[in-house]
Amino acid sequence: PRVKGWLLLENYTPTFIFSALYLLIVWLGPKYMRNKQPFSCRGILVVYNLGLTLLSLYMFYELVTGVLEGGYNFFCQDTHSGGEADMKIIRVLWWYYFSKLIEFMDTFFFILRKNNHQITVLHVYHHATMLNIWWFVMNWVPCGHSYFGATLNSFIHVLMYSYYGLSAVPAMRPYLWWKKYITQGQLIQFVLTIFQTSCGVVWPCAFPQGWLYFQISYMISLIILFTNFYIQTYNKKASSRRKEYQNGSTATANGYTNSFSSLENNVKQRKQRKD
Repeated sequence: PRVKGWLLLENYTPTFIFSALYLLIVWLGPKYMRNKQPFSCRGILVVYNLGLTLLSLYMFYELVTGVLEGGYNFFCQDTHSGGEADMKIIRVLWWYYFSKLIEFMDTFFFILRKNNHQITVLHVYHHATMLNIWWFVMNWVPCGHSYFGATLNSFIHVLMYSYYGLSAVPAMRPYLWWKKYITQGQLIQFVLTIFQTSCGVVWPCAFPQGWLYFQISYMISLIILFTNFYIQTYNKKASSRRKEYQNGSTATANGYTNSFSSLENNVKQRKQRKD
């Protein structure tokens, strides 16, 4: 009842339609762009990523202050004991839910720029599920124990969208070094969320247990997908670079040997000609 009449929360249909349209664009978008020139989108990317950076920072700050004001319990917090702080958390978490709709634009920019290699199973799964999950969270458990994952994710998104915003400016790219650590931060976020959620299972309160089990399961799925992404993106690239370096060293050695042999042969030939 506390979110009755709020934008997009009255019934599930709009959220379902937005998600279906998202998946349709993911399927048809690359086909439409196949024979077209990619769009730069540089200016709008800077504005878009800056906007999401500021929104994420706002949500992180409001969630932290709301949790402190309500005296939230780390181990388990129900949805009706925080007083006015609960309403503050609910208002912020509505923005968190709405931000998942805005973040569909991440994929649309990939399509317009023809960066189709970035539209992975992980990317689509994460974007398509989050909006739907948070519709249900906002209607059944919009505060209490739900705050933790959203708080951590908002902090990670400050780092992530600031990185993407700066990377849209070519002159800044040589100075951006923390992309790898963003993925590591996301994995740490999932592990911490599982730990905090498990506390609510071990030391239960009035927060519905079913939601806790669901969150643990969803975090495990993200850990599996993000770990695979990390290995494919960073470990294999590092291994490939080591091989290229070794091959380069061998080539240099061979080049030196061949040059030396050629030089030796030339000297011999000159001596023979002199004689």
